Amino acid sequence: MSGDAQRVVGYIVSPELIAASSQLPSNKQRSSTVHSLIHAFGLSKRVKVIRPIRASYKDLATYHTREYLDTVLVPQKLSADFDDIFGLDSDCPPFPLLPAYVSLVAGAALTAVQALVTDTAQVTICWDGGRHHAQKGEAAGFCYVADCVLALMALKRAPPRTPGGRKPRTMYLDLDLHFSDAVSQAFVSSNSRTPQILTLSIHHTSPGFFPPSTLSGLPDPSSSTFDPFTLSLPLEAGAGPGTYARIWPLVVNVKNAFDPDYIVLQCGVDALSGDPCGVGNWNLDGLGQVVTSVLNFDVPVMLLGGGGYNTPNAARAWASVTAIALGDPLPLDTAIPDHSAFPQYAPSFTLDVPTGTMQDKNSDAYLQDVEACFDDVVRVLRERMGVAIPS
Repeated sequence: MSGDAQRVVGYIVSPELIAASSQLPSNKQRSSTVHSLIHAFGLSKRVKVIRPIRASYKDLATYHTREYLDTVLVPQKLSADFDDIFGLDSDCPPFPLLPAYVSLVAGAALTAVQALVTDTAQVTICWDGGRHHAQKGEAAGFCYVADCVLALMALKRAPPRTPGGRKPRTMYLDLDLHFSDAVSQAFVSSNSRTPQILTLSIHHTSPGFFPPSTLSGLPDPSSSTFDPFTLSLPLEAGAGPGTYARIWPLVVNVKNAFDPDYIVLQCGVDALSGDPCGVGNWNLDGLGQVVTSVLNFDVPVMLLGGGGYNTPNAARAWASVTAIALGDPLPLDTAIPDHSAFPQYAPSFTLDVPTGTMQDKNSDAYLQDVEACFDDVVRVLRERMGVAIPS
């Protein structure tokens, strides 16, 4: 990418994708609300709209088990009989358009990858994706399809960015309030020879908080099992813009050490103030600064959705990020345009999602521990990159 003016933003959307995603039980009608606000701001006229392909069975089976696919892709099989086996329970109940949803969300991710690899777009956006909890053989955490994993696998298979160059490296960065357990687990210890995938999740974790995972804590670079390509940066409750600003240089250091050719940025927005999860206290300005920084890394970027259970705030956030990707940020005090979902934006009827009054429990002492840890992480990562077997 050579600057905002030359940046083509591929926006992956279709009526079928919106219809299926709007049935998602955890986020009913969020998809239609998000896309309608982006359209109301006039942003849909400035992006390159790309209709998603439907992922084929073969595409999905690149990661998912056949037993799982043979259930979720066949409407007649979607019954309570499979609850215990395939995770189709209270968190992830079957719904009428589930087969279409799985193939379209995965297909949107693969379409976005293809646009980046062919340089059709330098930034691609899939606001209906970012399903980072879906496992190989079961649904989990409101996620039915592992579009993030499928995208990373596709980028791993992509040709070198330059003729005769190295195999492409992709950095996956996850901003969701919840740990990217399925994505991290899919690639942990998979880079023993040629490192191509690095995952870094910034999230909240605490006893009883979803998802439970041995990978969600602060890493221990001194451990014999430490994987410098599977990273976790846990934050305490109430993390606000000051905390994110303080840890961001650590993320940049990891990026510089890994030197990625692509970045996949999962933009879950349940860490924003006002989300029903009630754990984070981030604001739209802070999110925008992070996205701007990532876009300035000057490598192709794929932007994904994710969590976010205050629907109008999710729409605000992803409309704002879409404008940032286009190189023309919307002022935070911008009035919400009149459109069909306008009443949802009461009482402010403006774009901004400000911080609340929650106390930020990320103490200076804790953040010093995080900084010290990631200094060691980056040191090990640089050593590993230096001895990586040439591709």
